[in-house]
Amino acid sequence: MKIINLHNQQKSLIKKAIANNREAQQQLFEQHSPKMLGVCRQYVKDLHHAEDLLLQGFLKVFTNLHKFEHKGSFEGWIRRIMVNTCISYLRKKNVINLSDEDYVFNDAATESLENTAVEDIQKLIDQLPEGYKMVFNLFAIEGYKHSEIATQLGITESTSKSQLFKARKLLQQNYIRMNKAVHEDK
Repeated sequence: MKIINLHNQQKSLIKKAIANNREAQQQLFEQHSPKMLGVCRQYVKDLHHAEDLLLQGFLKVFTNLHKFEHKGSFEGWIRRIMVNTCISYLRKKNVINLSDEDYVFNDAATESLENTAVEDIQKLIDQLPEGYKMVFNLFAIEGYKHSEIATQLGITESTSKSQLFKARKLLQQNYIRMNKAVHEDK
């Protein structure tokens, strides 16, 4: 069995892409674009807008490729660029509404999502108001801490926490409604 060192192969591709080798850039795009479209899609409902943001994000990737220091994962570096591109887009559109209301936080019992299709979960997330969805995605999917989210969005940590709390509560309510509708149809 022949072992291929993928890390060196990727390093070589990145080097070539920095030197404006279009084939290397195309390979990097083809390797990472499916997953990165999913990232953009988490923030933007409309597939066409998500595809536009994907292309804008990759333009930033290739423009700033020389800044990648090979510390950490290349995919993670691209992902961060995609998230920032989506956040910038949503800020420009003024669709992010983040309130500073204080809420009491507790861990409400949530129903199991094990048997729920990924598409259904994405639909539930898409139904969230943009501010809730943004914080939910950054926290639950991207793994950011509330302090990082606060810095990223220019809000307080308590606002981030309250947006996450409200997002989870709304997701739970919508999930329960969706399940009731499915059981009533049977």
